[in-house]
Formats: sequence, C-alpha cells, structure tokens
Amino acid sequence: MNYASTIQTTGQSALPAWRSRVLYVLLLAGLVALQARAVYLQGIHNNFLQQKGDARYGRIVDVHAHRGMITDRHGEPLAVSTPVESVWASPADVIVTPAQIAQLAQALGLSASEVKSKLSDPTREFVYLKRQLPPEQAAKVVKLAIPGVSLQREYRRYYPGGEVTSHLIGFTDVDDNGQEGIEFALQAQLGGKAGSQQVIKDRRGFVVEDVASLRAPKAGGDVALSIDSKIQSLAFREIKQAVEKHKAKGGSIVVLDARTGEVLALANWPSYNPNNRDKPNVSVLRNHAVTDQFEPGSTMKPFTVATALEAGKIKSGTVINTANGVFTLNGRTIHDTHPEHYLTVAQIIQKSSNVGTAKIALGMPPETLWRGLSESGFGALTGSEFPGEAAGKLRDYKTWRPIEQATMSYGNGISVNLLQLARAYTVFANGGELMPVTLLKQETPAVGVRVFSDATAQAVRDMMEKVVKPGGTAPLAQITGYRVAGKTGTAHKLENGKYVDRYVATFVGMAPASDPRLIVAVMINDPGSHDYYGGLVAAPVFGSVMGSSLRLLGVPNDAPLDNVIMAPGEVIGEEV
Repeated sequence: MNYASTIQTTGQSALPAWRSRVLYVLLLAGLVALQARAVYLQGIHNNFLQQKGDARYGRIVDVHAHRGMITDRHGEPLAVSTPVESVWASPADVIVTPAQIAQLAQALGLSASEVKSKLSDPTREFVYLKRQLPPEQAAKVVKLAIPGVSLQREYRRYYPGGEVTSHLIGFTDVDDNGQEGIEFALQAQLGGKAGSQQVIKDRRGFVVEDVASLRAPKAGGDVALSIDSKIQSLAFREIKQAVEKHKAKGGSIVVLDARTGEVLALANWPSYNPNNRDKPNVSVLRNHAVTDQFEPGSTMKPFTVATALEAGKIKSGTVINTANGVFTLNGRTIHDTHPEHYLTVAQIIQKSSNVGTAKIALGMPPETLWRGLSESGFGALTGSEFPGEAAGKLRDYKTWRPIEQATMSYGNGISVNLLQLARAYTVFANGGELMPVTLLKQETPAVGVRVFSDATAQAVRDMMEKVVKPGGTAPLAQITGYRVAGKTGTAHKLENGKYVDRYVATFVGMAPASDPRLIVAVMINDPGSHDYYGGLVAAPVFGSVMGSSLRLLGVPNDAPLDNVIMAPGEVIGEEV
C-alpha cells in the first residue's frame, strides 16, 4: 500500500464533528443535573441527606432519671442512687480483633464468648455489654478505645441499712425499677421519667458530640418514711438474737407510735442484703410481719373482754366460774394451764384463762363479738398499702358454731398479721379509738375511729398491767422506770388443717401504761427450744426494745426505777 491510499483510508474513518458536540452537550447536561440535584438536596429538600447521615453517624440514647431518695423520719438515708457507667455498643460499628475481644471481655468481667455473642448481630444498633460498672472498671473499657463501644451514665441503688431495713425498703432491678417493699409500692413517685439524648459518632464509632436533648429526664421525688433508724436497728438486733437463741424458724417485730399509728420500726429475721444483686430465696424476701398470717392466741382475749364490757355483759370485778380449768362444749374440751375454780374478769386476763374467756364470749350474741373484733381492724387490711399485705381471716358470725365462737375468743380460728395485731392494740392506748397505720412520716395529727368507750379501754389496759406483774404470764416484759400493759399469746400451729405441737409465741404491749407512747408487737415463729410460751420467748424481746426506745425518745418515767418485781420461783406460762 502506498502513502496516498493510507491517507485516503484514514480520512474515511474520522468521526463527524457533530458527534463530539453531542457528547459535550450530554456531559454538560449531566453536570447541570448533578448540580441541580445537589442544590435541591442540600438547599431545598435536605431531610434526605440528614436522615442518611443520622442513620450512619447519629444515635438516640436513653438518659436515665435520678431515682428519689428514701429517708427515715429524721432525714437519714435508707435508699440512695449512686452514679455508675454501663457499657453499650453498636454491633454494626464495632471493629475488633480476637485479641481485642479478649481484652474487652476481661475488662467487663465476662467471657469472650459472651461478648462475641452480644456483638454477633450487625443489624442491631444498640446492645448493652455490661450494666452498672464501678468507675474504675469503666475506665478500663475506655482505655481500650474500641470503635463502636461507648459508656452510658446510669444510677444504681444503694441501701445503707442493708439487711436491717431490707424487708421494709425492698430493692430495685438493674433498670432501677422497684421490685419489693417501699421501692415497689411507691415506684411512680420515686422512679421519675427517663429522657433521651441525640449523639453523633465519628467514622470509627466513637461518640464525639451531644447534639440535642430530645426529652429531659425528670427526677423522682424523695420519700420520708415514718421509720426511726435507731429504733429500727435495735428492733432488728433483738428479733435476730431471739430467733437464734430459741432456734426458731423466724420472727417479726413491729413498733408503732401509739398516738399517730406511724410505724417506727418493722423487722424480720431471717433477712437478706439488698445490696447483693444475687436474688435471694423467695421465702427470705417476704415481709413476714405484713404478708404472713397466724393465729394470735391469747393476744385476742383483751378484745373479747372489751367487747363484753362495752355491751354491759360483765364488769372488771365480775366473777366467772372457770370450773377448775376444764370446760366441755359440743364434745370439745377447753383447758387452762393454771386451773382455778373462780376468777374475776381481770384475773382471766392476768392468768390468760381460756375457759373464762370462752364463757364471757358465749354470754354475748355472735354478732356482738364479731362486731367488736371487726371494728378493731381484724379481717381487714391495715391501710399501710404495703405490697402483698394479708387481710387476715375473720369469718362471718352467721357461720359460727358455739365451739367456734368460744375458741375464736382466745385466738383460735381467726388469723392476723403482726402489723394488724399491733394496730388493733391502739384502741387500748388511745381511749378506745383505732388509729390508722402508715409507713410514711405524717405532718398532721392522725384521726382515729371510735371502737370502745374511754372507760372500757382504760379498764382493759388496767387488766393488762397485771399481766406483767407477779402472778401474770409475762413478768419478763417489765421495764425499769415504766409501767407496762400487754398480753401474751401462745398458739398451736395449724398445718394441713390440723393443729400440731409446734407454736407461735407472741407478745403485744404498750408503755408507759399511764399514757401510752409506743406499742410493740413481737412474734416468734416455731421456737425449737423447750421454751415456747409467749411470756418466755416474745416478752423479753418486747421489754428490751420498748425500754431502749422509750429512753431514746426521752419519754418520762411513770414508775420508780426499781419497779421490776419477779415472784420467787414463779413458773411463767399460759394456755395454748
């Protein structure tokens, strides 16, 4: 081929000029379209890019509310919230090597497999790796600087009283929601409302900026309880020692302000430490003083006598034929531990005669006795609003048989909880008025409900003073410098519908008897030693707690400082 033919061939293959112009126009149009789109998205309709940016670099995290504090009546903290750090991650953003996973697991106190499992789902935007870490442990996590792993401020509940107040205060779960006790009952007031915060992460997954507070957290309100921490501590100590001394299954104690119905102390043993996050046995969690029912035994006798006095059926000096401590009714025989042929009404209370009390009860229509017990608060909730409170059991009088009316008069066939029993005794401490019970500190005077006349209440209180004197069933309840009025109770336990040779020992009393300031109720469940009478097991606990409490409160003496008298060689006991 020659040079001329080569030029001819090249000229024939050259592109037309219009094609380059079309290409230029298309490129220019595409550029203009891109510019227009950019202007549209960035200047006019910028929500799209913001949403995409937020999806990649923005997160909304919860901001936990500070839970309200629980204090005793003097402002002493019983439950407080302390700041802690929780470790969370966005699995899609986490970039780690096996070595880093091992380091992270060690810092968190978890196994490597647990950490790997929590990070295994890349579609999740939020997952907790470990909740509520102490500051020093959280610092170790921060030091690792792992992308996608961040800290979140939370609060953990701390209970300064530990096992001393556990049954009363309860505890919260890991999300700071109340699970038991006051924490649960007042969750709405204490809990507050969580907020939320929008944050921005960098490309490595670290939070670099707090953008905005979408919803500010609302802190919970503080709660002041009626509890006196000093009285609570000594009540807990004494009930624990009594249970251990008598090898009992358990025990409970309640201390009431006799004038206001405020609960100054409420404790049980066994107990648990609410600061330990390992959940204890369910049976240990129960506030037995409020949730458990038992037959009160002879602590019911003052109410039977008061009802009969009010109805005009008897007087304090009325003599009852107690038939040498044996009374048979409908084929059932009622016995007295200390048999006598005749006893006055006052002596029936002093010596705890079942026969005498049964005969007094049978001298009234069933409805009269039922009304006296019902109006004293038996068979109904106390109004404390404590979670799981038992109402007790007082059957309709229309279903009573004579033998049931007789046994109910001395505390068999009726059930109560200890708080309910303590509250009932306010009728004798307040001139016949039943006071409301509360676990919250009261700023205004309580208003009671009239049950008995002042004369009836005073007469029964005088009788109960004889219970703690020589010849009564509870001289161990005496307190140096104070007059005491109270009543013992010892009842067979009911198991599978049958009474067994196991017992519940109780004592309820008030002091100073001249003008009652406190009421203390003690219950010892199933004492395992040879001593099981209320006068031997529960009365000494009453004496110790009542005496110390009165001195703590500075209550004036109403008796000589050498008023404690014990009869030589006296055997203390009562009918069971």
